[in-house]
Amino acid sequence: MPEDAEHLPGAVGGVTRIGRTVRRPTGPWTPAVHELLTFLDAEGLRGVPALHGVDDEGREVLEHVEGRGVPVDDEVVLDTVLEEAVTWLRDFHDVVEGFRPSGVRTWRGGDAELAADQVVCHNDPGAYNWIIQSGHFVAMIDWDMAGPGRAIDDLAFMAWTAIPLYREIPVEDVARRLDILVDAYGEWGPMTVLEAVVERMSTASDRIEAGQARGDQGFVNLGRVGEPQRTRDRVAAFRARIPAIEAAL
Repeated sequence: MPEDAEHLPGAVGGVTRIGRTVRRPTGPWTPAVHELLTFLDAEGLRGVPALHGVDDEGREVLEHVEGRGVPVDDEVVLDTVLEEAVTWLRDFHDVVEGFRPSGVRTWRGGDAELAADQVVCHNDPGAYNWIIQSGHFVAMIDWDMAGPGRAIDDLAFMAWTAIPLYREIPVEDVARRLDILVDAYGEWGPMTVLEAVVERMSTASDRIEAGQARGDQGFVNLGRVGEPQRTRDRVAAFRARIPAIEAAL
């Protein structure tokens, strides 16, 4: 390992930083993800790490974006950062509408063809995948979960970790930050988003379980923190809080 190599904890698949790059394990999904990243780069979408191919060890090589991650269990991001991230998500969805690969692609979730009512989603835009620099959202990392889905699924996932909805915070804060989220995205109302959160995070639990069953190491690693049961328990607790959130809106 080079002297300047540094292991970065937290990534599901494991990441090594070498100089101004990060090296990540590849998989059957990598060609489709690289096709997506190449398209986004050509379209000039900000906040996406530049792709530098694959190294001699078969790892994908990406730009290391300077800044810090978000320890979601210990931090609630500022309202302004939440607004910036949601605005970026809307920009991404507008750009990716133009990415319509023909035929079946192999994504991490399996082989799939993009349906007419779908876009290629990030699928894991949780606040733990944000890079913050000088108090501002600057990048979304960890694209290996990308694949076909509905735009509202990405927004719901972001709401889950960044408002956050997965744990209990004062209901007045939830209502205020949910309004920020829906205003910044500009398409769905808060009630629609709340309903989408339950569906999306229930699907996330099922996907983790399926990944563990097929031996995907990234999903197997999530078992160490109690997934998918942890998320299922959190969704059940969130359902119980929804009436109070609705009353506060």
